[in-house]
Amino acid sequence: MEWWAIWLIIGGILLIAEMLTFTFYLLWLSIGAVIAALIALLVPDWFALQALSGGAAALVLTVFTKPLTRRFRESRGYRDAIQEMVGKQGVVVESISPGSPGIVKVGNELWSATSMDTLSKDDSIRVISRGTTVLEVQEWGGSRE
Repeated sequence: MEWWAIWLIIGGILLIAEMLTFTFYLLWLSIGAVIAALIALLVPDWFALQALSGGAAALVLTVFTKPLTRRFRESRGYRDAIQEMVGKQGVVVESISPGSPGIVKVGNELWSATSMDTLSKDDSIRVISRGTTVLEVQEWGGSRE
């Protein structure tokens, strides 16, 4: 397989991971991988140049866009996708017990979820916090906030 294709695959994987986390860090790495793919098309035998140009692009984007992303997150009307889930109501689809995650449905989406309590199928839940792909939930009307 050619290096440009490998760099594009890496860039695509990083872009998908970015869409799951909304951190902007993986986006810059993804763009760096795409730049490395473009360099690989121009000079296919110079792997070091491909890696250095992609790494340098990711580093420059990270350093120079950090103030921009901070300003964007603090702007009026910005809603953090991670915090937006907190407080929403859902229902248990697959039972949850402490140390054994289950599945909950919040809105129209299914999520992996953990809980400090044992929750049975069809129990109503409230989202307490959200990691990247796993929710922490409690029984609706539970005492912990």
